Amino acid sequence: MDKFIPPYIDFICRNFDQSEHKFWLSGSARKNYSIVPNRNIYVANRKGLGSLKAYWRLLVGMHKADKIILHALFMSRVIFFLFCCPWLLPKCYWLIWGSDLYQYNKRERGLSSRRKEFYRRFVINRIGHLVTYINGDIELARKWYGAKGQYHECLMYLSNIVDPEMISGSGSRNNGGTLKILVGNSSDPSNNHEEVFEKLLPYKNDDIAIYVPLSYGNKVNANKIADLGKRWFGDKFIPMVEFMPYQDYLDFLRDIDIAVFNHKRQQAMGNTISLLGLGKTVFIRSDVSQWQFLTGMGLKVGKFENLNLERMSEADLSRNAHIVRSNFSESILVRQWSAIFGD
Repeated sequence: MDKFIPPYIDFICRNFDQSEHKFWLSGSARKNYSIVPNRNIYVANRKGLGSLKAYWRLLVGMHKADKIILHALFMSRVIFFLFCCPWLLPKCYWLIWGSDLYQYNKRERGLSSRRKEFYRRFVINRIGHLVTYINGDIELARKWYGAKGQYHECLMYLSNIVDPEMISGSGSRNNGGTLKILVGNSSDPSNNHEEVFEKLLPYKNDDIAIYVPLSYGNKVNANKIADLGKRWFGDKFIPMVEFMPYQDYLDFLRDIDIAVFNHKRQQAMGNTISLLGLGKTVFIRSDVSQWQFLTGMGLKVGKFENLNLERMSEADLSRNAHIVRSNFSESILVRQWSAIFGD
């Protein structure tokens, strides 16, 4: 069960009729139940006979449901069910996470991968509804998979909104002190940390501090990046290896001056939105779908290709914060989900 799901369930139960929604989760039942109260929630263990019963229950539930909300398309069994039961696809809503869409780029890696991609192509091509707020991902789904589903614009999760009260006022400003730089959002290799470090090497003797979140994602890569950062930047490199509660992480972001996200696909949008809402300078690649989305809204974002350690003007940062607070709110999220449920 992903970290976005428990807050999402709380959000749905807080704003909509709980009796009309059932949630099917995979993973450790004991762990998941300790996080989320049982509100029409079924948690499936992943192994043994219990797993087969769980998936049978899911298949029956999908046939009974008026609408099926798919939180990403990763699970092979779910994809296979939909492949075998194409009559379910018109009432399916695919919440596009990004990495599930970009599996297209890994489609030729081995027989198992090609088989799964065959099923995915069949499903995505016929799925009834596509849900995201990144128009570029819709374009890619249509281009790569011939997706014909109806597009629903939705911020999807609480991680993609900002609370005006929690980020009220401008973020802290560095008045000649240590320049604090955030690199990436996790230890996943898709952050391409080393390429960022290479661009920061010319500044290694400046008064900087480089913060790198490594508590979430690939543990092997986390150790590799931590070792590399320490070798190249010494004490100016600060690996973040402990998970931080949301409010603590937001307080941390307030103190950041520049953030650098070098993902080659749509990713780290929650972090990006929060940082822009706090009035921070953010660099991303200009060849990813969120670049068009963010700049299309009038937001000023730095190109990773031209990375430097100059913060944007106060006027641009203030304007960014205003745009984010006006377009990424919980009230908008409630309205968008109301439209989906009432569609």
